[in-house]
Amino acid sequence: MVSTGSAAGTSGAGPLPTVELGRGGPRVSVQGLGCMGMSFAYGPTDADEARATLERALELGVTFFDTADMYGMGENEEFLAPFVQAHRDEVVLATKFAISLDPDDPAKRVIRNDRPYIRQAVEASLRRLGVDEIDLYYMHRRDVNVPIEETVGAMAELVAEGKVKHLGLSEVTGDELRAAHAVHPIAAVQSEWSLFSRDVERGVVPAVRELGAAFVPYSPLGRGFLTGAFVHADKELSREDFRKTMPRFTGDNAAANAALLEPVREIAEAHGATLAQVALAWVHARAAAHDVTVAPIPGTRRRTRLEENVAAARLALTAGELELLEPIADRVAGTRYADMGFTSAGRE
Repeated sequence: MVSTGSAAGTSGAGPLPTVELGRGGPRVSVQGLGCMGMSFAYGPTDADEARATLERALELGVTFFDTADMYGMGENEEFLAPFVQAHRDEVVLATKFAISLDPDDPAKRVIRNDRPYIRQAVEASLRRLGVDEIDLYYMHRRDVNVPIEETVGAMAELVAEGKVKHLGLSEVTGDELRAAHAVHPIAAVQSEWSLFSRDVERGVVPAVRELGAAFVPYSPLGRGFLTGAFVHADKELSREDFRKTMPRFTGDNAAANAALLEPVREIAEAHGATLAQVALAWVHARAAAHDVTVAPIPGTRRRTRLEENVAAARLALTAGELELLEPIADRVAGTRYADMGFTSAGRE
């Protein structure tokens, strides 16, 4: 946090602070931009507005942009390529490997962490993005059948060859992070961390602090649910929207979870802020409590939402407000994914 007070607008805001991802890692804006929804997962999109959002992000001081090879089977990387190439010296680019999709059955997902696949994946990402080197390369998900030391060893080879600058992991446990870090420094761990998802605080966040890595919270706005943008995914969102498959946002769970937002709404009104800004301010407050560096990557494809999210960097919550928000996560109904094999749940 840089100051207290209203966060609703962007006027009068100074440049975004920057943080270092890991010891000797890349320096990025304290808030990044998740780019997945610009071309994947959340239904129809306006490509022109999404491109304008990328440019506006850079104008506002956002320098950290996140994608993955599986977002639209490479489509998202291709979408970002012109922007990244035009601003290569200003942008810190993160992408990921590990989730292999079947073009004939996109719903079928296979996790692969083996060396031959990593080699294939990085070359494909470099080609789609049109760059010589990836700034931050994540293992997107963990294949427990491949020793993590073997996976990170293969990733470290990419650093030695100049294809990748820094390494990251997503949805790993604290012990997995320690084992990986012993092979090669891990700059950042990316996992879900929000008012609705706090399981990472038990094991991986302490390991991040211990090793001097950084934490990159994905879905800090609960995939839009924490903003109040929708309640019942199955009734309100488009047919193609991935959130219609997520237990927290459908059926009785959705109504129960929507009721949990009332204290978020009250705090937002008190600050002249939005629900999204309170949710982002909470992430920064929790990171400070754990003494870890964070760079949340809320996703959006619209400039108005981007400006709202960036302004949240000026909002600080009081101890009393944080206490009101404390019980929420324990009351959330439903799991993050229908198939919890896509998270570190059960491995901690």
